[in-house]
Amino acid sequence: MKPELVQLILSQLPVKPSGIHGVLHWARVLFNARELAELTGARQDVIEYFALLHDARRFNEWGDHQHGPRAAALAQQLRPHWIGLDNAGFALLVDALKDHTGGESAQDITVGVCWDADRLDLMRVGIRPRPELLITPQAREEDRIVTASKRAAEQWAPVAILTEWGLGYRRF
Repeated sequence: MKPELVQLILSQLPVKPSGIHGVLHWARVLFNARELAELTGARQDVIEYFALLHDARRFNEWGDHQHGPRAAALAQQLRPHWIGLDNAGFALLVDALKDHTGGESAQDITVGVCWDADRLDLMRVGIRPRPELLITPQAREEDRIVTASKRAAEQWAPVAILTEWGLGYRRF
């Protein structure tokens, strides 16, 4: 992921980057997604963009049910210069972004991994992920839910991902 794209997203972010849907959440979603992608064969390139974009168009921290479709529209705007996905990968990204809040079943493993990676970080707002609402068997594993929930509750900062994004470790 190009640090310039991360900076562009942050410069246009409607909510605080330090909020519950901000940078640390995005980085934990990517951490979760990378783990799940390794186990499932999900497309690594798609999950990278999903983690960065999925909450990039939230207008508030609570109850913004249209942020997914707005994130998909943002991806459409960014595609010509910033998003290096083939047509099939881009279609998966748009599907994952558009429906990530309310999607209940994914037709593709990559979309399922995106949604599970986000849901595994719910403990940041005091909600324990429910296995029956996760898509992949790997995400439903009790150890994975416990470990991801601990990271979320503690507001763990994946420094390696933040560094990849050109942010290093700083307070968000």
